[in-house]
Amino acid sequence: MNHGRESILGMTGIRNKRKKRWAWAALAAIIAAAVLFHPTWTPAIKSDNSISVLESIDINGARHTVMIRGENRNNPILLFVHGGPGSSEIPYVRKYQNMLEKQFTIVHYDQRGSGKSYHFFEDYSVLTADQLVDDLLALTEQMKTRLKQDTVILAGHSFGTYIGMKAAAKSPESFSAYIGIGQVGDHHASEQDSFAYVLKEAKAARAEADIRQLERLRPLIESGEEMTPRSLIRKYGGASRQIDDNRDYYEGFLLNPEYNGLDVLRYVRGVAETQAGLLAEESARPLPEIVRELAIPCYFVMGAHDYMTSVKAAQAYFELLEAPKKEFIVFEHSAHYPQFEEKERFAEWMAATFGRTERTKG
Repeated sequence: MNHGRESILGMTGIRNKRKKRWAWAALAAIIAAAVLFHPTWTPAIKSDNSISVLESIDINGARHTVMIRGENRNNPILLFVHGGPGSSEIPYVRKYQNMLEKQFTIVHYDQRGSGKSYHFFEDYSVLTADQLVDDLLALTEQMKTRLKQDTVILAGHSFGTYIGMKAAAKSPESFSAYIGIGQVGDHHASEQDSFAYVLKEAKAARAEADIRQLERLRPLIESGEEMTPRSLIRKYGGASRQIDDNRDYYEGFLLNPEYNGLDVLRYVRGVAETQAGLLAEESARPLPEIVRELAIPCYFVMGAHDYMTSVKAAQAYFELLEAPKKEFIVFEHSAHYPQFEEKERFAEWMAATFGRTERTKG
């Protein structure tokens, strides 16, 4: 018998298995670290006097991530305010703005508590729309100084229009014009429109489970306690018609260099911690009650099939709003994202409406 040799071989086999497990664990840790912490950037734009930066700056005592892109930094500044709340567009927006970058210097930023501007262990429970407005105005001044320009075209999207309208009303001298894309109107009226649309579509599709869910929610939606389920609005085409906005996020998170794994965690935490409170504020203090006049030109750009923020509610708000110039533009083939779903038409409209006429010299 050779029990000693068998015992030694057995111990050697166990040690080899342990080494392999440790090696695989180390490799997994390296891969996880690379995914979580790899450096982030935005690709360069190859043209004279271009700008393409992704960086963190201080705004009112908090670090904010800003992305600036354009083929000529002397082109008019177009500053976008993302929606959600908490839904940064930096992870994927480049694919939709290549035409705009030829005519404008485009600024995107992650709002306080959102995306790359979310900071672990900070308390966002008392975050208000007024704080976001003050941050936006401070950012505007920084961008004007940095780019040596006197004014900015302000564009809000979805909940970003709530912040944008308040900022434009508070400091009209900061902006040359305001663009509301997927413009927020009366929150409760918009939700009633969304509910009616989704219920009609569910009945047409004979989707009994969806109908039952909506009927259960009806009293809560009618009282303003709940919102029409966004999953159902998406299912029936009230969020997007020409793009898949959720897939854009997944692809942006995984494939684009602007976000790493840690930023994705920040994004998820930011939505979880800030969205409910800010939406409650929007519902309690609807724009038609607090901003009825702008001192600058105002443009509402809506997708005809938008039921995230309904066209009907936006139109009602537009009718009562006073401004030196105002236009209501409908993109017939879009829902909540006309600037992406019909990006060519949007870029053409922007160039025709503003172009170099908004250019200022520093």
